[in-house]
Amino acid sequence: MSKSYKYFTAISVFFVAVLLISNIASSKIVDLKWFVFDGGTLLFPLSYIFGDILTEVYGYKKSRQVIWLGFTSALVMSLVLIIVGKLPSSPGWNNQSAYDAILGLTPRIVIASLVAYFCGEFLNSYVLAKMKIMTKGKWLWTRTIGSTVVGELADSVIFILIAFTGILPNSLIITLFVSNYIFKTLVEIVLTPLTYKVVKFLKKNEQEDYYDYGTNFNPFVK
Repeated sequence: MSKSYKYFTAISVFFVAVLLISNIASSKIVDLKWFVFDGGTLLFPLSYIFGDILTEVYGYKKSRQVIWLGFTSALVMSLVLIIVGKLPSSPGWNNQSAYDAILGLTPRIVIASLVAYFCGEFLNSYVLAKMKIMTKGKWLWTRTIGSTVVGELADSVIFILIAFTGILPNSLIITLFVSNYIFKTLVEIVLTPLTYKVVKFLKKNEQEDYYDYGTNFNPFVK
């Protein structure tokens, strides 16, 4: 019989919500002088923080369940937006161009987003779980930041290469990658004190501090 947790469901919901909202917000490119990135980058790093918290407290297996939940939700959302966009508009509804501009996802963008998410999140969870064993549970900041550095690198490289190669100039692609990667990593670093507080709260109230000894890290098994 699996152990029942008080806050696991809530954290899972926030994780998926952050993922879906950031995917929609990514349709706008934001220029903040120091950084140029898609709007989803403002929120997306939180998914890695939630991923860190899930793996640190509940372990890789529970985190894997939530990652797949997020993947499935993102896939369904993307398919629905594409199908709705292709359906004929009602007479008098003149906002098709606006819909296409904001929500009109192309198969290439959907594939890029899903593949990048899948690789980045599982790498993040795997690295954190392994580092927790290596550090014997000490120095939480080393694994939250270290796992994010690896996961965000994979996510940024995969998404930008699949989504924009041959579409945007190479110079802009490089700018987007550097800005995205640096900004996401900085968010993780800045929010590390908050991560510490949440992890401490959950470990105390859930009576859980999971170590992934003997865990099967294959993302495709239960």
